[in-house]
Amino acid sequence: MKLGVVPVNFAGSLNVADLAKFVEDLGFESFWLPEHTVVPVNAKTAYPGSDQGGIPEFMAYMVEPFVGLSMAAAVTNRVLLGTCVSLVPEHNPLVLAKRIASLDLISKGRFIFGVGTGWLPEEGDLFKVDFPRRWTQTREALEIMKMLWTQNQTHFDGDYYRFSPIYSFVHPVQQPHPPIVLGGSARYVFKRIVALGDGWMPIRPTPEQIANGRGILNELAIANGRNPKEIVITAYDPPQCPEAIQELKDAGAERVILRLKPPSGPEILGELAKIADRLSDFLNPR
Repeated sequence: MKLGVVPVNFAGSLNVADLAKFVEDLGFESFWLPEHTVVPVNAKTAYPGSDQGGIPEFMAYMVEPFVGLSMAAAVTNRVLLGTCVSLVPEHNPLVLAKRIASLDLISKGRFIFGVGTGWLPEEGDLFKVDFPRRWTQTREALEIMKMLWTQNQTHFDGDYYRFSPIYSFVHPVQQPHPPIVLGGSARYVFKRIVALGDGWMPIRPTPEQIANGRGILNELAIANGRNPKEIVITAYDPPQCPEAIQELKDAGAERVILRLKPPSGPEILGELAKIADRLSDFLNPR
C-alpha cells in the first residue's frame, strides 16, 4: 500500500516546497494538490462534502496546482506529484498538455494526472464549461492531450475543440504519458477509466466498494484487451488509522491519499508527523 497526502489550502504561511520536502522525508509515496481557481461568492449549489451544504472558505485559498507542484519538483527527488484533481474542462487542452508534459519532464517522470470535471456549475460557467455535458468536453480534452504527448504533429476536429495541424515536441518522460486517474463510482465511470484512464480514485470508499470496483475494472479491462494490473485504485480521504487502510489494501486498493485538515500552515507539520508515526508500517522514510 502506498500513502499520499493532499493539503486543501495554503491560507497559512507554510511554503508548498517545504511541505513537499517534509512529505518526502517522512516516507510518503506521493504529494497532491487540488484545484479551484475561483469560488463564486453567490453560488447556490450545495457543497457535496458537507452536511450543511455551504461552500467552505478554504476552497478560495488553493494555490495553482501546477505552480505548486513545480515548486515541489524542484526540492524533491522521489515523491510522486499529482493533481487531486485538475478540473480539465476549465482549461485549454493545448495549454494543459504543455503544462503537464513540462512538469513531467522537470520532475523526471513523477507526475500523476488526477482528473475531475467539477461539481460547481457556477464555477464552470466562468470558464465556459458545457456543464451538463462536461464529461464529453473532458473526454475530447483528454484525447487531444494524449495526441500531443505521443505525436510530434497533430490536428483535431471535435465538438468543443478544433485546430489545424500543429507541432508539439515537449513530451512527457513517462511513456506513453503520465497516469490518468478518474473518480466516480457509477458503472459508466469504470468504462471511462478502461477506455481513457490508468486509475480509479473514489472518495471515502468502503472496503466493499473497493472490492466491487476492482472486480468491475478487472472484468472490463480483460474484455477490452487491457491488463487489469495496469489500473491502479487510489482511495481518497479514508479514515487515517492503520486498520482502515489495511482493510482497503486487502480489498484491492494500491494507494490511499490522506486529506490534511485546513488550514495548511506550519502547524500541519506536527500533525503530519503524528500521522506518519501512526501509519509507519505503510511508509518508506529516508
